[in-house]
Order: sequence, then C-alpha cells, then structure tokens
Amino acid sequence: MKKLIVFCLMSLFMYACSSNNNEKKEERTYAEESAPAASDASTYDPHRGEGKFDKVEVGEKLDVAMANDGKVIADLKCASCHKMTDEKLVGPGWKGVSERRKPEWIMNFITNPDAMIDKDPELQAQLEICLVRMPNQNLTDDDARKIYEYMRQNDGVK
Repeated sequence: MKKLIVFCLMSLFMYACSSNNNEKKEERTYAEESAPAASDASTYDPHRGEGKFDKVEVGEKLDVAMANDGKVIADLKCASCHKMTDEKLVGPGWKGVSERRKPEWIMNFITNPDAMIDKDPELQAQLEICLVRMPNQNLTDDDARKIYEYMRQNDGVK
C-alpha cells in the first residue's frame, strides 16, 4: 500500500512539474529547429553546457534584487525537488553549485535540461542517482539569471 501511495504522489508531482502550455512548447521546438545544434556528444562543452548562453556577465557583488526575485521563482519551480543545502531531495542540493559550475553551464541547464542530460556524462551519472530527469520548466532567460543569482546568494556571495 505504501508503494502505491508513493507512486501516486510521485506521479502527481511529475504532472505538476510539467508544463501544458502548448504555445511555449511550439516556440521552444521552433527555436531548437532553427538553432544550429550539435549532432552528438563529441561537440559538447562540459564547461558551458548545451544551450544559448556562451558568456554570462556576473558582478563580484551580489545583485540582491535579482537574487530575491530568483528566490521567488525557485520556491515556485525548484524547491519541490532541490534543497538549498547539499542534501539530495529528488534532485541534488544546491549548496556550492555556483562555485562548482560556470554561470553559462547553470543557465544552459536551467533552460535546456533535456539536451544537456543527453550529452553530459556527469548529468547522466547524476540521473542514475536521482532516478528522475529534471523537467523543463520553460523558464525565461531572465528567470534563469535570477535563479543563478539566488544560487550565488545561497553560496555566500555578498
């Protein structure tokens, strides 16, 4: 009975995390088709990831307003799977992520998780541990930047 309840809760959770916004899906599909895409993992850059972000300008000081906005977005879209500590929930904890990864990689993963999971060996290994693919939350570039700033705040940037 417990297994059935857990299965039902996980199914409900996965449904809630997915988007049913057809307009956004069509827009994303068009963008993916029109962008030059790498055909295989051999062209994958593990420092930048797979996506449109080549260079993200980040100041030495934290943008507090952006971090506060990022917290609101993360509480809505991310907190059901990620803790701000190093403890795993459904996905890995966020503690130290902005120190371990470049901003381009993080923002590309936030906005383009499917392509990165398909090509990044470290993400594939993480998937073996977590057992759940990160869903595409259809976040805007601006939302991704705000979440990144919130991650920096969590990692102690002032």
